[in-house]
Amino acid sequence: MLDIQKGENSFFVEENGEKLAEITFFKSDIHEITVDHTVVSDKLRGQKVGSALLEKVVAFAREENLKIVPVCSFVLQQFEKQAKYLDVWAK
Repeated sequence: MLDIQKGENSFFVEENGEKLAEITFFKSDIHEITVDHTVVSDKLRGQKVGSALLEKVVAFAREENLKIVPVCSFVLQQFEKQAKYLDVWAK
């Protein structure tokens, strides 16, 4: 099972002190966060880790009643493909 941790402005996967995957965001408005970067190491590629990180950010946004500005190309692509994110998408 994937152990996704929350940082101050990120969710990440770490193993032996090395970040293997991370999605970062920052507060861009009182009711918005901007997701600006997603990276997954080659060790975890093909395991849907990016999607798992995105789900954590979306859950966080819903809990905090925030909208997401998807600057990261991966996140924007997922938002465009999946209607389940419409409630948190700051268009």
